[in-house]
Amino acid sequence: MGYGRRHAEIYDAVFTGRGKDWEGDARQVAGLVRERRRGARSLLDVACGTGAHLERFGALFDDVAGVELAEAMREIAVRRLPGVPVHAGDMRDFDLGRTFDAVACLSSSIGYLATVGDLHAAIGRMAGHLNPGGVLVIEPWWFPERFIDGYVGGHLIRDRDRDRVISRVTHSTRRERAVHIDVRFVVAEPGRGIVAFGEEEIVTLFARDEYEGAFRSAGCTVELLPGGPFGRGLFVGTRR
Repeated sequence: MGYGRRHAEIYDAVFTGRGKDWEGDARQVAGLVRERRRGARSLLDVACGTGAHLERFGALFDDVAGVELAEAMREIAVRRLPGVPVHAGDMRDFDLGRTFDAVACLSSSIGYLATVGDLHAAIGRMAGHLNPGGVLVIEPWWFPERFIDGYVGGHLIRDRDRDRVISRVTHSTRRERAVHIDVRFVVAEPGRGIVAFGEEEIVTLFARDEYEGAFRSAGCTVELLPGGPFGRGLFVGTRR
């Protein structure tokens, strides 16, 4: 997985510049949760990244926490959210010793898992942190039939808060079930000049029935809702 220190530093600006609506995402998830569990007051954000969603969840739920594997991303979340527990952990085997009314895993972070066994382990761990009747919301990566091999993307972002310009270009290639994404950045700032760097991200093309099977194996109902933050849909389940 990518998300080194330089990438973490520009992550929020890049996704905001690409039209990411952090507050809108959080409100959508909160609405889905409360349609299924009225009065839900606690939420765990798995793979919470820099805490941008978690910050918004904190305004919508009384009790929130996060889990994040990438150290550089987690450090930003901790600075951003004093007093909110942000735990170091791998979604396949974390154990916080408590449960929540809702668990969310957004930004297609689930796609960074490598195997169907990993998928079952992670969804099992998330479901294991739900109260009975609790709600699990997961944003998937693309399904195999919707992926475009060789896809190229590009964005130019003017980050006025930091007086910098960021370009991001990507090229995605499929190797069996894995997608290798070559990501290149160029960042221009008055005090630093121009800095270029790149990372490779590897994500897995899990099928819809593989996600659904993992939900059911974890003791949850499951439905796929269309749309979602990036048009990939949202899986929503309730712990039996």
